[in-house]
Amino acid sequence: MNTIRRNPPKPAPSRISGTLKVRTRDSAAQSAPAARTDNAPARKPAPARAEKPAAKGRPVREPSRSEPTAAAAVPPEGVRLSKVMAERGICSRREADEFIERGWVFVDGRRVSELGVRIDPDARITLAAEATRTQQQRVTILLHKPVGYVSGQPEPGYAPAVSLIGADNQFDRDSAQRFHPSHLKNLAPAGRLDIDSTGLLVLTQDGRVARQLIGEDSKIDKEYLVRVEGTLAENGLALLNHGLWLDDRPLRPALVEWINDDQLRFVLREGRKRQIRRMCELVGLKVVGLKRVRIGQVKLGDLPLGQWRFLREDERFG
Repeated sequence: MNTIRRNPPKPAPSRISGTLKVRTRDSAAQSAPAARTDNAPARKPAPARAEKPAAKGRPVREPSRSEPTAAAAVPPEGVRLSKVMAERGICSRREADEFIERGWVFVDGRRVSELGVRIDPDARITLAAEATRTQQQRVTILLHKPVGYVSGQPEPGYAPAVSLIGADNQFDRDSAQRFHPSHLKNLAPAGRLDIDSTGLLVLTQDGRVARQLIGEDSKIDKEYLVRVEGTLAENGLALLNHGLWLDDRPLRPALVEWINDDQLRFVLREGRKRQIRRMCELVGLKVVGLKRVRIGQVKLGDLPLGQWRFLREDERFG
């Protein structure tokens, strides 16, 4: 086993004095000269090797210390076109990329067909007629979701809510367009509704609608009727309106009021996972029934449980 000595012995001094002289080709045939003594004059160092001259017409220039390096490159100017389109509510970023690739987007009158282009945030953006028609063909569907269906990705033992969208349970078949399988393409829920909750669920192909309802800057409120049991804490109603935290983050102010002895009305402007149930637990209540009855200006109304209808042209969420 090797060990490391803290004070290794000093090396013995060399017994060779002076320096060695390198034999050149001219002196190779002669006898080897005697070793130099300490009194011999020191040999002059060889001159430094000259640098190879630069190619003609391409002068070599040393970089200035003030010049930015590749790591400190100036970021590109402007904002990605697709981001500006989404922020203005023209379409979603995914739809923007699709329209750009097809050459259906114009910036200050010039066609843009290359992804990743950056523009002035105040530039004028217009869509070709083809893009407008495509958006008009995309549908938004209102579903009265029953308990036991998941609003998003399917879970073991439970069917997704989108599986209820078909010709057999279309509520407005006599007054609106008939269901077509193409309506299911890219149809996605715009918001969540718990598996054990019922009420209004929006599914849409339109990225503008999705952003309006679930975007970070969404101002669309949602109304719920909530049946509870238990004993409400002394300041519980005030906390439900404002003052609770979930997941280490404060909740936005809400509107919560009693409707009768065992039912509350909630109006929220956000939708965290199982938010209402968790809020009630924090103040001593247990939710035994939850129904969403309104999203923005669109109400569930008389839409039967398990059936769906198209969002009408005269309806707006906000």
